[in-house]
Amino acid sequence: MSTSTPAKKNRLGKADFERLSHFRHRLRRFLRFSEELCRQRGLTALQYQLLLHVMGFPGRKWATIGELADRLQAHHHGVVALIDRCEKLELLERRSGRTDQRVVEIHLLPEGERLLSSLAAQHQDELHLLLREFSDTGDTAAEVRQATRVTRAVRNGAPARDPERDS
Repeated sequence: MSTSTPAKKNRLGKADFERLSHFRHRLRRFLRFSEELCRQRGLTALQYQLLLHVMGFPGRKWATIGELADRLQAHHHGVVALIDRCEKLELLERRSGRTDQRVVEIHLLPEGERLLSSLAAQHQDELHLLLREFSDTGDTAAEVRQATRVTRAVRNGAPARDPERDS
């Protein structure tokens, strides 16, 4: 990313600030809704996100600690501690790698799958409401997809970024 971008490209109008403020407000409301659901089920939001990332890892139903650290945007040792806590709750387990014994695979246990399925189902209505709200504002399909990507990234701990503005 170049730091020598034209000043005109970086100028934001009032509508840009209003749109960003609205997006952040709705995103925070969604996250608060999610945190409350998790709390009611005896989980932290981070524990829920860990379970979600294990099950939601592309192409398989497990993930490595490094992959989970990336998804959570957290340090490796912090993810190890989070996995330790979830293991004590019998939500997941560590297994030696199938092809490389040095790799540790994280797999959900039946209770973890049950909790995750229930919580993820409860998130669907709120998620669809949020997506509809952004699509009803007159945004194009591309803008709605971008908002969805940003929502996922921020929900997973990444800072909100707009790749079109960052380039």
